[in-house]
Amino acid sequence: MTGSLGSYGGGLPSGGPPVPARTSWPLWARSAVVIAVLTALLYVIEAIDAVSRHDLDSAGIEPREADGLTGIFFSPFLHADWEHLAANTLPGMVLGFLVLMARRFIITTAIVWVVSGLGVWMFAPPYTVTVGASGIIFGWLTYILVRGLFNRDVWQVLLGVVVFMVYGGVLWGVVPTDGRVSWQGHLFGAIGGVLAAWYLSKKDRKRDEKKALTQ
Repeated sequence: MTGSLGSYGGGLPSGGPPVPARTSWPLWARSAVVIAVLTALLYVIEAIDAVSRHDLDSAGIEPREADGLTGIFFSPFLHADWEHLAANTLPGMVLGFLVLMARRFIITTAIVWVVSGLGVWMFAPPYTVTVGASGIIFGWLTYILVRGLFNRDVWQVLLGVVVFMVYGGVLWGVVPTDGRVSWQGHLFGAIGGVLAAWYLSKKDRKRDEKKALTQ
């Protein structure tokens, strides 16, 4: 048998002091905290890596090596040096914040993470180790750029245009212009972002159609 407070002995009297309502942080504040914590984590890991003389970097992606598959998970947490991490910090924070604001962070990031990592593992040059979060950053970028087209949402399209004006130039990173840069990670990360936008928009349309049928 179940009962509510006040129905049985020991419960709060009905005329007791009101319990203050629990207030939650707005979405933008929660998103800012999450991306700040993730960024801080990357800096802590890089500090440990620097102290260990970059031993952690060996956990990156080794192309077409069975052991290198584990690097798909570890690679985005690792960076070659402080300069590498600094270059990823601002775009990562801005684009990650925008994806968090879209309430699609976990699924989008998971799709981009896997597609980018597998692309590097299959197509990067042999005897290399790839580290860095730029593949995920490229995926976040393309997700924001195209999701409005898939969702047929004017405001999302406008946001994509603004983001393209600010960060569109980095898309040149998907072509092989520098042997030290993993253009494979950038390219497949960008592909992953488009796939995530397509998949999530399709899922949302099916949900909306189902709601319309039940009304």
